[in-house]
Amino acid sequence: MAKKRKAIVIFFICSAVAIVLTVALIYFLLWGWEREVTVRSGSFTESARELRNPNRGFYKLYSFLITDEKQDYPEMISTFYQEDADTRLTLIQICLKTYRQQSITKEGLANIEALFDALEVLDKQLIVRFTYDNEGKNEIYEPESLDVILTHMDQLSYILRKYSEEIFCLQGLFTGNWGEMNGTKFNSDEDLRRLAEKLSDAADPATYLSVRLPAQWRSIIQSQSWQSGNPLAGRLGLFNDGMLGNESDYGTYRTGEYANDGLSFPRLERKEELEFQNELCSQVPNGGEVIHDNVYNDLERAVKDLEVMHVTYLNKAYDQEVLKKWADTVVTEEGCFKGMDGLTYIERRLGYRLSIVDASLSYQSKKRVLTVEVTLKNAGFAPLYKEAKAQMILYNEKKEQTLVYPVTQDLHTLTGGDKAADTLTLSADISLRELLEREYTVYFSVLDANTEEFISLANEEDAEWHGYRIGKVSRQ
Repeated sequence: MAKKRKAIVIFFICSAVAIVLTVALIYFLLWGWEREVTVRSGSFTESARELRNPNRGFYKLYSFLITDEKQDYPEMISTFYQEDADTRLTLIQICLKTYRQQSITKEGLANIEALFDALEVLDKQLIVRFTYDNEGKNEIYEPESLDVILTHMDQLSYILRKYSEEIFCLQGLFTGNWGEMNGTKFNSDEDLRRLAEKLSDAADPATYLSVRLPAQWRSIIQSQSWQSGNPLAGRLGLFNDGMLGNESDYGTYRTGEYANDGLSFPRLERKEELEFQNELCSQVPNGGEVIHDNVYNDLERAVKDLEVMHVTYLNKAYDQEVLKKWADTVVTEEGCFKGMDGLTYIERRLGYRLSIVDASLSYQSKKRVLTVEVTLKNAGFAPLYKEAKAQMILYNEKKEQTLVYPVTQDLHTLTGGDKAADTLTLSADISLRELLEREYTVYFSVLDANTEEFISLANEEDAEWHGYRIGKVSRQ
């Protein structure tokens, strides 16, 4: 009996010790970190370095005439692009005049698909423009019937969707000289609406579309023909191939020289249209080419308008007189760009240019969380339009443990341009219960959601494997 009582006492003592040890372990895991945690944050400096990020920058234009004759597109693409390694965008002009009176043949469609297949090997996103004219003689080559164009859009839907990951935007609605929507008989409100609606249905929902004039945009989006909202409102942007060419941007805006083509929503004067673009193009892309050396494209004035228009891409080959003028002008504004030539300066700011302004790590004992904060700004002319993933990463080198924490704040709110000084603070709260190792390096990164490509930031500090190092968290 005594032995039995002794065994019971020993059992209860062992149980009590186990409970105490368990409670101590739980206490350490839940609260021990808090009392011993040390955080060290990094500091960041803005840089003027080149960033080879997707969906922004200068582009070069290449034209392709589609026929039934089989083409060696891999060889053609290799030849065209062998000296075009410094751009991330390219404009592909695809001429369909062979089929102006009929549907595109199966041979023609096969050639178009083969062209896109060959373009996949390039490290570039595509700006795609379909046209029936590549000579400035649209009145000769454009189909007589709008139904032919609508049929062609339907036929191309499979290809546009198959290669949607490579396509940044579609320029124009297949009409006009060189596909620029001028000199066409299909420019009424109803024609524009039907063409835009059909192309919207044909293309992948993530693909941006664009029209030549803000007036055309308004005639499409604000048309009373739409019964329940406009599905294009968040996808339809602009392109301007008369950019900074004169007061009207060669007919883009209203002056006494240009009529309004019978549109219900006519062209406005330059100041009004710039204000319109400032609002619109904080949501959808804008780009094109600059032309005709004049006061409107003197560097200082040009930069102000490019900021307001939120320009994402420009033709690198046109107009050479304007581009040379920029290259021969020195930037005088204070900051990291001071002393740079104007052409390089504009290249750096085309599209988005995110940089880390500040980063901090802190822990809150009451909530038992580590708070990681990163403050960004956008020195580019335009927002980051395509969906992006921002994330905080904690990495333990000894165990090779990687913990990823997505950031919920919307990077698109950093519109850049004339609001380049605005900042956005991203934050993530991380439970200390998840940090079982003694030390973690903390990183921040932004990825293109479509391609998972790492987006470079405009800081002097170099990115590492997991992103930009913003600090460390450790316990003794």
